[in-house]
Amino acid sequence: MIQIDDKLISFDVFEKQYCCDLPKCLGACCVHGQSGAPLEPEEIDILEQELEHIKPFLKPSGLDAINKQGVAVRDVDEDMVTSLIGTEECAFSIEENGITFCAIEKAWLNGKTKFQKPISCHLYPIRAKKYPTFTALNYDKWSICEPARVLGEREGIPIFRFLKGAITRAYGEKFYAEMVEAAKYLEEQDGK
Repeated sequence: MIQIDDKLISFDVFEKQYCCDLPKCLGACCVHGQSGAPLEPEEIDILEQELEHIKPFLKPSGLDAINKQGVAVRDVDEDMVTSLIGTEECAFSIEENGITFCAIEKAWLNGKTKFQKPISCHLYPIRAKKYPTFTALNYDKWSICEPARVLGEREGIPIFRFLKGAITRAYGEKFYAEMVEAAKYLEEQDGK
């Protein structure tokens, strides 16, 4: 683990390769899973405030799920997550040309909201787990993301570089710059 500020970062985040390959995985992470996308408390408030701007981008079954459950529910681990359509599919998921995307992000791309999408989605495959004195940033290896691992290895893109925008959004430019320095240090240590 590497420590930067109050974050403990798994070596995998620096050493494993990853690059989403939507034409291959078809956005399966939005459709499959044991619960919805983890949400920060402030994100629930934002989604409730921005819902009217996001609604035009939702599919009917997603809107129905949100109308019945709200934008967030408590999962079996007692975490707040996005509502689901049925038992797996995120209520904010939409399809275009056979690929699943996020309706929140679609609204953002169209200038209808300033909220891009939940940070847990943006940071994936990094999962952030908060503890009383630190936050752990770990690589979540999910079988449906095999195309991302293959493409990442082919292109030589470490997870943290693939997620530069998300990491910067979540923790700031200085934090990301320190990750770059940590990666250089790890490379030097491997070369010795």
